[in-house]
Amino acid sequence: MVVIATYLCGHDVVHVSISSFPGKTNRSHRKAVIFTAKSETPDKEKMLALASSPSSSPVTRLGIRASSGLTVRRRPPPSDEVGVDGGRLAFPEIGAAKRVVLVRHGQSTWNEEGRIQGSSDHSVLTTKGEAQAETSRQMLLSDTFDICFTSPLIRSKRTAEIIWDARMEEMIPESDLREIDLYSFQGLLKHEGKARYGDAFQQWQIDAPNFNIDGHYPVRELWARAKSCWDKILAHDGKSVLVVAHNAVNQALVATAMGLGTEYFRILLQSNCGVSVLDFTPTPEGGSPKICLNRLNQTPNSPIAAGASAGRKARNRIILVCHGTTQSNDEAYGTEVKAIKTDAHYPNGSTKNFTVSFASAVDKPMNMLGIIQSQKTAELLLDLKVNSIICTPSIASIDTSMTISKIQEAADCLGADCIPRYVEVKKMEAFAFDTVKEIWDEGVKAWDTLLQELADESEAGKNVVVVGHPEIHTALIVRCLNLTKEWLGSFHLDAGSISVIDFPDGPDGRGVIRCVNYTAHLGRWSIPITRSTPDDEEF
Repeated sequence: MVVIATYLCGHDVVHVSISSFPGKTNRSHRKAVIFTAKSETPDKEKMLALASSPSSSPVTRLGIRASSGLTVRRRPPPSDEVGVDGGRLAFPEIGAAKRVVLVRHGQSTWNEEGRIQGSSDHSVLTTKGEAQAETSRQMLLSDTFDICFTSPLIRSKRTAEIIWDARMEEMIPESDLREIDLYSFQGLLKHEGKARYGDAFQQWQIDAPNFNIDGHYPVRELWARAKSCWDKILAHDGKSVLVVAHNAVNQALVATAMGLGTEYFRILLQSNCGVSVLDFTPTPEGGSPKICLNRLNQTPNSPIAAGASAGRKARNRIILVCHGTTQSNDEAYGTEVKAIKTDAHYPNGSTKNFTVSFASAVDKPMNMLGIIQSQKTAELLLDLKVNSIICTPSIASIDTSMTISKIQEAADCLGADCIPRYVEVKKMEAFAFDTVKEIWDEGVKAWDTLLQELADESEAGKNVVVVGHPEIHTALIVRCLNLTKEWLGSFHLDAGSISVIDFPDGPDGRGVIRCVNYTAHLGRWSIPITRSTPDDEEF
């Protein structure tokens, strides 16, 4: 029997696992009882852990090792950007739904040199950067925009000009969209910054929110500036807005819109010419709009190509694959849409009613579109050596997983030695989720399973593919960010999409979100950036 208890003490999340396996340990016979941590006084540091009987509610878990131990995982402190509206920043009231598309500039000469740019304006786009901007133009060619806000810096302004092309709508330079101000660091090569500033440079790398230089806290200043940008963007009448800016400022724009503080710097990646989409919807009671991250960092190049995450090489990776559309009443999603009303309880003690709309899974096979989507996803994953595939037990998830596995095996046969490599497909227990709480509970269990799968020391640098329903993947993303179930309605995933989470510090470190709801691999069947999708009323 494996028992896992979770204790929340201040900002620390303590997971206790006790293993006892008589005789041989067989993975298929390992059971776990989940002790859920709950508190009726969330504002106090001490949280009460509730433990149930060891014989109650056993669930099969994948990848649990026969060992005992105490693991402490560090949870980010509460956001330092708490507003008056339910624990998030208060944004201007809007009269109609608005979609904002964020794009980072293409590769610059200082990007190529590894030089610290900050808000300096001495670099220009490289030939590669111009090509990336052109690819983004093609990606957004059939999309409509009412206005474009752009950073005044040359590298960003040129990217905006390429994307905007022959459009006649207004382009507005906005000073607050400039890149993060790094003061004396600007213009230095990274090794020069390390040699000249020592401890300060190290703090910039490992504790950026508290990094101080020349009497300034650059990341904190950036977050405040991002809030100012949102006030101006949301005040504009345009319903579809393009914003072309920079890496750090785009991170801050996404984070502040989602109600996340400076501790999320470098957690939401923004690659060169990566596209992120945020939807703002007015609420019946007025005040701050509902905000949903529709897409994060859809790049001109493959999101699973080898590369760094926040400047560090990814040692482990989880790829979340949403199965393709299925044969159901809603042909667009293969699901039945439900709306659940619930309460949000925030760290500042406030409570707010909100509605989470989600698609309840219908266990039916994929339709022809879904089959095409699964094949396209399998082709995309050829760029990656997949170590294992974990899927939910639905028909569509299993079929998608087998397609990925077969193509991985066939691709390996193309090597010189022609030795087939079998990729194991593991099934999770049956999921039942008709309420927000059930979605969240299943997501928490699945996340713990995935971390243990990554922690398996039999292979170094594991890539785990997870195939399932969009709502479970949403819960996994929220859990990765150490948020609560109140954020489930803040993310959107399409059928056939992929989302990628990197672990540059291994499975015990923080996950870095490389992309969310990536669909460019689907080609002509991809989801447009600004045009209508079935659950959008205004777009």
